[in-house]
Amino acid sequence: MMEGLKDQSIRRFMLPDTLGILNPQNTYTYCQEMVSRYPELHFDFHAHNDYDLAVANVFSAVQAGVKGIHTTVNGLGERAGNAPLSSVLAVLKDQAGMETTLREKKINRVSKLVETYSGIHVAPNKPIVGEHVFTQCAGVHVDGDNKNNLYFNDLLPERFGRIREYALGKTSGKANIQKNLEALGIDLDQESMRKVTERIIELGDKKEVVTQEDLPYIISDVLNYETKAEEKIRILNYFLSLAQGLKPVAILKIEIDGEAYQESATGDGQYDAFVRALRKIYSDQLGRPFPMLTNYSVTIPPGGRTDAFVQTVISWNYAGVDFKTRGLDADQTEAAIQVTIKMLNKIEP
Repeated sequence: MMEGLKDQSIRRFMLPDTLGILNPQNTYTYCQEMVSRYPELHFDFHAHNDYDLAVANVFSAVQAGVKGIHTTVNGLGERAGNAPLSSVLAVLKDQAGMETTLREKKINRVSKLVETYSGIHVAPNKPIVGEHVFTQCAGVHVDGDNKNNLYFNDLLPERFGRIREYALGKTSGKANIQKNLEALGIDLDQESMRKVTERIIELGDKKEVVTQEDLPYIISDVLNYETKAEEKIRILNYFLSLAQGLKPVAILKIEIDGEAYQESATGDGQYDAFVRALRKIYSDQLGRPFPMLTNYSVTIPPGGRTDAFVQTVISWNYAGVDFKTRGLDADQTEAAIQVTIKMLNKIEP
C-alpha cells in the first residue's frame, strides 16, 4: 500500500494501533521499519490505551523516528481511550529530551475544561492532572520538601500551573501538619503540635476526612482555645419549598457586616433557588460580583443509611482565583448551603 501511495500528494501517513494491542518493543520495531524504508515521508503514530501502554508506546514510536503523535485531552477516546496529552507532553520533554511549543502551565486548565464539558471525570491519581497527584501524604515526603526538595522528580506542580498540597490523616506527620498550619498563619509550640498530631491521626484511623479548614476546629477542641475567624456573613433565616409541578422556591435572609438583606427566587432545584436568591442580593442590592460555581461534588459514605452524613465540595472561581469549600451535614442541601456561606466569608474583604 505504501509503495502505491508514497508518490502521491499525501503529507502525513498515520500508523494506528487501533485496537491498542502493541507494546513498546514491537511499536519501536514496526515504526522504525516504516521510517527506515520511507525516510522522506512524514509518519504519525496513533496509540490506544487498552493495555495501559499508550504513553509507553508513544515514547517508543518517537524513539523510532515517528514525527507526529496523536493525543487527546485526558486520554478520551474509544474504549480505554487514547494517549493523554498531559502525560505525553511530560514524557517527550523529560524522557525523550524533546521540546514542544505547548505551554505546560495551561495543561491543567485545559484538562478541567474538557472534564467539565465532557462530563467524564479524571481519576484523582491520574498523572499530571489528577486532583491528588501533587498531594503529599507521608510525613517523610513532606519533611523532604522542607529540606530543599530532598526527594523529588522533574514533575514539579508549579511546572503545570499547580501547587503542592499536604494531606492530613492517618499517615500524617508533624511536617504535613506544619505545612497546613503555615498556610493558615497558625504557630504552635512542640507540645501543642504533638497533641494536634495525635488527634488528626485518631480521626484518620476512623476514616474521617480531615481538611485544612478543619484544623482551627481541631486545635480549639484539643487545646481548648478558639481560633475560628469571625464570620462577617451569616444566615439569619431561610425557607425552601418543593412541590410537584412547581419550581422550587427559596426565601432567605442573611447578615453582612451587621446589616440584614432578604431576597427570594425560583430555581431548577432547592439549592439552585437558594443561590439565585443570593445572586440577587449581591447584584441588585450590593452591586457586587458573585463567584462562579465550577464544580460540585457530593460524597456519601457506603452502607445505604438515609441519615448518613453528606460531604459536599464545591469549586469556585472568583476574580480569576480557583478555590474550594466543604460542608458536612445529614441533608445534602444544607451541606451545600454551609459550603456557600463558607465561600462568601472567604471572599469578603
